[in-house]
Amino acid sequence: MSKHATRSFLRSFKIKAMKVGFIGLGVLGKTIAKRLLSQGVELVVWNRTKEKALDLGVEIAPSPADLAKEVDTVFLMLFDSQASEGVIFGKGGLTEGGLKDKTIIDMTTNHHAYVQNAYRELKKMGCSYLDAPVLGSVIPAQKGELTILVAGDEEKFKEHKHLFEKYCKTIYYVGEAGSATKLKLINNLVLGGFMEILAEAIAIGEKAGFSKDLIIEVLNSGAGKSYILDVKKQKILEEDFSTHFSVELIYKDLHYLQDLVKDVEGFTFALQNVKEAYGLAKTVGLKELDFSAIYKIFKALSPMSFL
Repeated sequence: MSKHATRSFLRSFKIKAMKVGFIGLGVLGKTIAKRLLSQGVELVVWNRTKEKALDLGVEIAPSPADLAKEVDTVFLMLFDSQASEGVIFGKGGLTEGGLKDKTIIDMTTNHHAYVQNAYRELKKMGCSYLDAPVLGSVIPAQKGELTILVAGDEEKFKEHKHLFEKYCKTIYYVGEAGSATKLKLINNLVLGGFMEILAEAIAIGEKAGFSKDLIIEVLNSGAGKSYILDVKKQKILEEDFSTHFSVELIYKDLHYLQDLVKDVEGFTFALQNVKEAYGLAKTVGLKELDFSAIYKIFKALSPMSFL
């Protein structure tokens, strides 16, 4: 190799080694991307709506395929498994850019069957796939205090742990691909269920003549004391339902969980009712609001009276 060719190779390697790809700049994805940037990680990004990436001040790839050519590691934070599949395997997707010896870290809350299939298909291409959903939302992401569940090849988990440490306080390696997604969906039954029951209790308390402040204070001193009430009480008090984690997302996650319950031959009394409460919220136009907006359903004299 000539001296010029050697310098070009080393320069290309250095650029690739310094950069990490990031795809999916929704509310949480963008917050994580900003956190990584603040921790000294250089990003090249792609987002379906390019305008959402402009204020990051980073390189924006023309397509996922183009992004894949520049980096060895790609983070995904997308709405659902259909979006993940499109970005990875679809036209102009990551696979078209070449994924041999690269790693995809998929933080999307996926369907468990999709994750297992994606892992197998990418492994055939020589690509590693880490199933890596996070627990938590915007505020802990800003502080680097998310929890992450990671499944897939343990060697690749260890190789990328230094990146997880930049935005996560608690990190779990949980085994084979699909395991992290299953745990995330189980977690979100509690998340969605707790938010729904708190909303019911607060609304009923108000109808019984108590102030919202007093109800929340009593719940926070008693059976309602929880992380969820701590982080959502101001939203309910002020009825500011700007989105940290949307109604539409929790509904999608609970729908995926129904398939998991069926596959493991389990049963649940709560899941259907909790899911359909968020389904009602979607139907009446609340789908893009924070999932704490479920409170509006129970506060209303009838489900349609606040429209």
